[in-house]
Amino acid sequence: MSKVKILESLLFAGKGFIRTSDVVNAGVSKTYFGEFVRKNDLERIAHGLYAARDSWDDGMYVIQVRYPDAVFSHETALYLLNLSEREPDRYSVTVKSGTNSTGLNRNGIKVYKVNGERFTEGIIEVLSSAGRYLRAYNPERTICDLLRYRRHIEAQELQSAIKEYMRLREKNIPLLMRYAKVFSVEKILRTYLEVLL
Repeated sequence: MSKVKILESLLFAGKGFIRTSDVVNAGVSKTYFGEFVRKNDLERIAHGLYAARDSWDDGMYVIQVRYPDAVFSHETALYLLNLSEREPDRYSVTVKSGTNSTGLNRNGIKVYKVNGERFTEGIIEVLSSAGRYLRAYNPERTICDLLRYRRHIEAQELQSAIKEYMRLREKNIPLLMRYAKVFSVEKILRTYLEVLL
């Protein structure tokens, strides 16, 4: 396969986006890729990320590429998991404690930090509306995160999220209760469940 065909297939597979790291992994030099970018009028979106001018704008995908260690959480995870119809005004991510989050904050992203052990609990891949896989927390972890930060979330939105979760066919109540214990929200979760059930 020619270099041009490789780059075109990467651009197609990325639904209009192409990462320099994927190009290099495919055996194409950065120099050749630079020529391809110029000839095809690709737009530099972020360091190592380019997009075709007619590609669908996908802010969440750009965040994930720029900050690969961040995981979508809280209201953003609710939206990605279809537990909320409303797209959040500001995206929310969780990072490990000690991570420099200046760039995220500067871009208007809400940042939550947890220790490394708790950080990995419940990470899944979710398909975005633009058809790209994003790292987010599962529904059980998201409910517990919302309960932990309930003072920063509208009460109605939290109740609605728990109701939507309870309607899920694939809900995992034992896992939800385990996370509630790990994140110290077991008592408040039981109160919500008693009211809603």
